[in-house]
Amino acid sequence: MVKEVNAAHILVKSEDKAKELLAKIQSGESFAELAKANSDCPSGKRGGELGYFTRGKMVREFENAAFDGEKGQVVGPVKTDFGWHLIKILDKK
Repeated sequence: MVKEVNAAHILVKSEDKAKELLAKIQSGESFAELAKANSDCPSGKRGGELGYFTRGKMVREFENAAFDGEKGQVVGPVKTDFGWHLIKILDKK
């Protein structure tokens, strides 16, 4: 059973922007560089890295997507009260 997830994310205001960034990631652009240039979250400066977290630490929609995703996968767009997220699953333990 997965107890912790290490993830990075990009937070933007619109679903269209999230889909645009996802297309760039899928075509080979760097998730971290796109996070630095586009994320509305302070974590963007670190390439979107959030570190390890357990259940109960993030908003439900974000947490469910992160725990359900596979290591190495980019999940999203995921809508929360903060906006639209693309979530890269870096590790699970």
